[in-house]
Amino acid sequence: MDLADLIRSGEKVEVLDIKTGADVTSFVLTQILMNKAKDANALLPVSLLHIIIQFGENDLHDFFENYLEKSIENYLLFRKKMDEQLTTYMEMGTEFSNLTEKIFKSFDLSNSTSDVSGQKDGGT
Repeated sequence: MDLADLIRSGEKVEVLDIKTGADVTSFVLTQILMNKAKDANALLPVSLLHIIIQFGENDLHDFFENYLEKSIENYLLFRKKMDEQLTTYMEMGTEFSNLTEKIFKSFDLSNSTSDVSGQKDGGT
């Protein structure tokens, strides 16, 4: 299992440089993302990359640390809830469809006493 797999499984990691003991977690994780982006030929939209480079790491650090992380977490939570809700609705629709089918099958249309043509009994 590699580092990316550990993180996908929910583990929080810290990477230290063996020689200096410096925390290089951010660099290593960024490198993992860049390798994945290279394989997929994109990670972030080009327009966003331009903004990041234009305004620099210092100006955007607070935004990334405080807002972007929460926005992504909220989006993922919302998406999960919507998937669960859709699954529930689909199951309800299937159950309703099965119930409707049973109700219609319970009607015996061949023994109906009403005249389908709309004429009253004995009328000409």
